[in-house]
Amino acid sequence: MAFILAPSLLSADFANLQTAVETLNQSQADWLHIDVMDGMFVPNITIGQPVVKAIKKHAKKPLDVHLMIMEPDRYIAAFKDAGANILTVHEEACRHLNRTVSQIKQCGMKAGISINPHTPVSMLENMVEYADLILLMSVNPGFGGQKFIESTYRKIEELNRLRQKYNPHLVIEVDGGVGIDNAQRLLNAGVDALVAGNAIFSAPDIIRQIALFKSLGEGSL
Repeated sequence: MAFILAPSLLSADFANLQTAVETLNQSQADWLHIDVMDGMFVPNITIGQPVVKAIKKHAKKPLDVHLMIMEPDRYIAAFKDAGANILTVHEEACRHLNRTVSQIKQCGMKAGISINPHTPVSMLENMVEYADLILLMSVNPGFGGQKFIESTYRKIEELNRLRQKYNPHLVIEVDGGVGIDNAQRLLNAGVDALVAGNAIFSAPDIIRQIALFKSLGEGSL
């Protein structure tokens, strides 16, 4: 079963982002995952539209941009202009989530919704049919290299039920603590897209590590 692998640039060397992007261009990676953090919604500050725009100049893969910021509506058009192909916002950060998702689509991007580990999947029941992607955070967002939260598997099962009921084309994505050790189980549980950061960028050979990840999908039956 084919799946989407989205290496997270949060774990790349920020002093050599162009090199990291060019390496991913040569790999079997499907998307480039970019985490945007504002230091308010999560306790960390990363990058904004200018850096996303710079990445886009070199990227040959779609940009999967994850906004971990307050009031994301203010920046939807700006991230479209910066080159985002998929734009994901947090349920917890949106006052009018349906409106936000509609605005993302009107700008010509795929619309994603993310929830933190403490947020129940049931909060998304009325939005599953409108989203292109649901991103389940399997760590508390803000920093890379954290341990995977095992209760995420139950959330995947519940989200799968909602997908079957409301939106069979929905992409289920998981981000946080994803590695070679649990990737196969995640795929077997019904995940379509894996975000992996430290597990890829800490490897001696990034291209080979990505190929190893991609080979796992062959057994996801």
